[in-house]
Amino acid sequence: MNLRLMLEEAARRYGGKTAVAMGDRRLSYAQLDEEANKVANALLGMGVRKGDRVAILLPNSPEFAAIYFGVVKIGGIAVPLDIRYKMDELASLFDNSQPKVLVSESPTLESIVPALSRFSYIEHVIDLSGKYEGKFFSYQKIMSATPALKSEIELEPGDIAHIAYTSGPIIRPRGVMLSHQSLVQEAAISGEGFHQTDKDIVVLFALPMHHAFGLVVILLTAVSKGSTVVMLPGLSIDSLLEVIEKEKVTIFMGVPFVYLLLVDKAEAEGIKHDLSSLRLCGSAGAAMPAEVLKKFRQLFSLDAVDFWGMTESSAHVTCQSLDGAGKPGAVGKALPGWELKIVDNNGRELQLNQSGEIIVRGPIMKGYYNNPQATAAVIKDGWLYTGDLGRVDEDGEVFLTGMSKDMIIVKGQNVYPRDIEEVLYRHPKVAEVAVVGLPDEIRGETIKAIISLKAGEVATEPEIKHFCREHMADYKVPRQVSFVDSLPKIAGKIDKNSLRRLV
Repeated sequence: MNLRLMLEEAARRYGGKTAVAMGDRRLSYAQLDEEANKVANALLGMGVRKGDRVAILLPNSPEFAAIYFGVVKIGGIAVPLDIRYKMDELASLFDNSQPKVLVSESPTLESIVPALSRFSYIEHVIDLSGKYEGKFFSYQKIMSATPALKSEIELEPGDIAHIAYTSGPIIRPRGVMLSHQSLVQEAAISGEGFHQTDKDIVVLFALPMHHAFGLVVILLTAVSKGSTVVMLPGLSIDSLLEVIEKEKVTIFMGVPFVYLLLVDKAEAEGIKHDLSSLRLCGSAGAAMPAEVLKKFRQLFSLDAVDFWGMTESSAHVTCQSLDGAGKPGAVGKALPGWELKIVDNNGRELQLNQSGEIIVRGPIMKGYYNNPQATAAVIKDGWLYTGDLGRVDEDGEVFLTGMSKDMIIVKGQNVYPRDIEEVLYRHPKVAEVAVVGLPDEIRGETIKAIISLKAGEVATEPEIKHFCREHMADYKVPRQVSFVDSLPKIAGKIDKNSLRRLV
């Protein structure tokens, strides 16, 4: 099975049923398949062949879905990227994946066009905005002039479908290679875990489709089960509640931060919309604060199930019981199709209720793109070493207890401190810097930079933040900046554990 067959089967079975919608723009399954075929044929005309990369730099939209399926239908490799990335981040990811085609739109393209000559491997650009008529390929013209012939290119289950970059690292990017087989399997596992059917309507809100949560858990799972995805731009909680009522949404998924916004709205104004269509609310990306979950249940008379996974595992591995019988603090049991163990530092399996590293086996990634060394460090004998710490109890419930890798999770977004440090080391006044995550009830964690300046230099927190905003996506900009005479060290290495205790 591959993604092309998955979509074509959905188009055959559900034809005129809405597959994806945003505002007045609606694509049935048959129309989504047709538009994907047009994209596929246009890409073939541009010389894209099996294994070539196509970068997709777009916000959520029905067009995103059509372009993604168009790429994978011909054996191309989709590279979805975050539109919030700055040029330094994009350059690093472009250089790593070397896409033959870039698909984007204004205003994102405006910052890229002056630098395009740097990327000789990008041979063609497809513009959705129409601003660059005559300079780049127009998406509208592709839709109006390209035939919708089905691709006959042979696809193997193990062929790479897309490369996912979890947070746009500037130093040593790690592109997660996900195969057709893994994605089709994970979509089926996800759908079964959510008891999802063609009767379900899923809202896609504040979950970008470049991320596994939005792309796999929402879109691909919906296509696998014939559900409808209603996309909602922006971060307006009022709009979210209006759409749930209007579209009779049955499934809502979000990160804990969005649940906090829902709780705040309900506490301040009450609930003015009919949300009775909702049968399932899910949360992932970070631990749901117990107080937020408690208030959500009280105010909305709805439960929210926790689930856990990562981009390297295609999407989620565990899920709490949908009947509300899950244990407080747990992220559920491993879903059918997944195996999970807890091991010590030597890879030996631990006893029940002992904390160690979580390793999983199932539809995991094939590895990191062009990085066999990093791949070998996390995939051993078919098991993915997740870097997350946890324990499993006598009932098979999984409890997360921490992370073994240096990473910060901000509102469900993975942030690697080393990337921020590398940017700050470019600042002419910075001598040394350490970036740490601080616990935060609302965001999960916030980012703090501790800086030692060069002799005789003076800098301010706003100055440092402004510098960061110019060189990295906004969610990676430190929320706090402090200055110290020197950073604590052990054996010449900055001691972050000491810093966390101090801040």
